[in-house]
Amino acid sequence: MSDCAAKGLLNEALETISARELARLLSDWELVARKDQWPPDFAPNGLPWRVWLILGGRGAGKTRAGAEWVKALALGRAQFTAAPVARIALVGETAADVRDVMIEGVSGLLAVHDKRDRPRWESSRRRLTWETGVVAQTFSAEDPESLRGPQFHAAWCDELAKWRYARETWDMLQFGLRLGDWPRQLVTTTPRPTPLLKELLAHPATALTRALTRENAANLAPSFLESVVAQYAGTRLGRQELDGEMVEARKDALWTREMMETARVAAAPALSRIVVAVDPPATSGKRADQCGIVAAGEDAAGLVYVLDDQTLAAARPAQWARAAIALYHKLSADSLIAEVNQGGEMVRAVLNEADPAAPVTMVRATRGKYLRAAPVAQLYEQGRVRHVGALPALEDEMCDFGLDGLSSGRSPDRLDALVWAVTALALTPRSPEPRMRRV
Repeated sequence: MSDCAAKGLLNEALETISARELARLLSDWELVARKDQWPPDFAPNGLPWRVWLILGGRGAGKTRAGAEWVKALALGRAQFTAAPVARIALVGETAADVRDVMIEGVSGLLAVHDKRDRPRWESSRRRLTWETGVVAQTFSAEDPESLRGPQFHAAWCDELAKWRYARETWDMLQFGLRLGDWPRQLVTTTPRPTPLLKELLAHPATALTRALTRENAANLAPSFLESVVAQYAGTRLGRQELDGEMVEARKDALWTREMMETARVAAAPALSRIVVAVDPPATSGKRADQCGIVAAGEDAAGLVYVLDDQTLAAARPAQWARAAIALYHKLSADSLIAEVNQGGEMVRAVLNEADPAAPVTMVRATRGKYLRAAPVAQLYEQGRVRHVGALPALEDEMCDFGLDGLSSGRSPDRLDALVWAVTALALTPRSPEPRMRRV
């Protein structure tokens, strides 16, 4: 039978199906799942896999695949498991991400269940419970110690490449995966060349599938495909965020992934000075650059600790000013550092409006971005800068920043804020007798 004839028969069959029946068919995961969303049979070593790793772009259907996999394990679907899996761990970047994406999201666990088999979500107890007695507990990668003690048959780990304490969280989870005949875990993430992700890719017990954003076009808004996909397709950022490709740092970059890992610490010591640096966008609205907002502190020995990155996208002046002031108060910072090349006195005015008492130090760029960043990169090479946990978006920007002064073809707003913060702490004379505090 020709393809045209087959399509004709399919169209005739669809015309006889009611809207309700069609919706039910389209919700049947075994019918609509793509090959990259379906569990592999074996790992490269020929044995049952311990880790199923889905590397995918934004909107590629990773979350739906993860939710459907957990659902199938909980309900004991024959194509996925011999019997219902009683204890499941759900681990995300933050507690809010687990709730908003993995549980309550449009492709999350509650959404993929029918009313008759939907689990009960108890947010206060951080768990899902099915009528069969299966329990899925939620965990945040910001709190690795919470995984010390519980034990599981299976786990779903979302956006592992963005986890703040990736190694610590992963290790604690492995000790807990000790129930049943086949403890296993699914990792769904947009790739970043982190050591842990590279380690998983190289492991013989890891089964890999790749999901491209364009392969999920039927479930994405046309405007997203026309604007975002068209804009970034073929670029370094697009290869990572749309094609799920592991993109290494550029050769002329001032920072490397190895430098990032060497600089990483779990916590900061007592700090003598803390600043919040702001790199305001030149314009506002949907097409505006990001507003870089980065906090850093210095200890008594002169080491700098990068504490947080609260950069905002397409924010109005009042929004980024409030965000900067909120971070200033959260960390009990000493001052705000604000670049004024683009906004002049407007920058000081909006910050003062958000908090008239907050001290603002105005700085003006007289050299290009690369020349300003080079002395800060040298401090990293000398081991004088630390990152508290992982700051994935900032680190991506740093490792893709080169001689052209751009990162992935765009203004490096996070990096600019970082440079101002570190410069203020380590490359600018400071006043004597600083006060000490912990963060």
